Amino acid sequence: MTGSDAESIRIDTSRPHPARVYDWWLGGKDNYQVDEELARRILGVDEAAVRSARSNRRFMHRATRVAARAGIRQFLDIGTGIPTEPNLHQVAQEIAPESRVVYADNDPIVLRHAEALLQGTDEGSTEYVHADVRDPDSILGLAAEYLDFDRPVALSLVALTHYLDDAPDGDDVYGLVGRYVTALAPGSFVILSQVTPDLSAETIGKVAALFRESGTPFHPRTHAEFSRFLDGLELLEPGVVPAVDWRPEPVDVAAKAEGIVPLYAGVARKS
Repeated sequence: MTGSDAESIRIDTSRPHPARVYDWWLGGKDNYQVDEELARRILGVDEAAVRSARSNRRFMHRATRVAARAGIRQFLDIGTGIPTEPNLHQVAQEIAPESRVVYADNDPIVLRHAEALLQGTDEGSTEYVHADVRDPDSILGLAAEYLDFDRPVALSLVALTHYLDDAPDGDDVYGLVGRYVTALAPGSFVILSQVTPDLSAETIGKVAALFRESGTPFHPRTHAEFSRFLDGLELLEPGVVPAVDWRPEPVDVAAKAEGIVPLYAGVARKS
């Protein structure tokens, strides 16, 4: 594990954190009252919130398997969130035990659970770096201690970009994603998902307002805006689609039948 000690980083319980809100939706217990309150308020205006969180998680599993079966043996998961089994390293190492996985997140609770994250296979490695997606130099530098960026890497930015704005004087999310993609070797994969207003504009507008009122930036994006993240890369079939439609399994078909899941997802290869 790289980064500050778990004991030296204070957990801010005065405001909700997206990773902990997501944890509550997934049925986890690593969240606080402030996180549960926001999660419940959002669920009150968006009955699909829990379904979306679970659909997003399953998309990550499917995309990771696709990358591993394509020969990828290195994975960088940024904004990993609080551990919820199966984690990315478990999915990848089930297919290829020698896979090397690096997780990165800025939530101290994730840091606290790093030891759980680090239980990978003997053949591979599973590491954690405590850093923010907005600091690509730190994340890439720390990850390079465990990953060889001269060889293909699967970069996972799942349910993360909607917390970042695209203003040049703000987060500059397109520039950030571009920095990470530039660091990847040819043959690398980019795995993305994020909330969209396209499928449920009024509801997602209310969700965005609740997040922003709580102090969390929230930026749903249209199909065109989301697709821009993958410009210049080779899109894998079926392209940019709702998360439940990306190479769905029976459970995803069932989730779609229950109602809208307002998430876009896409996987692309750097050629």
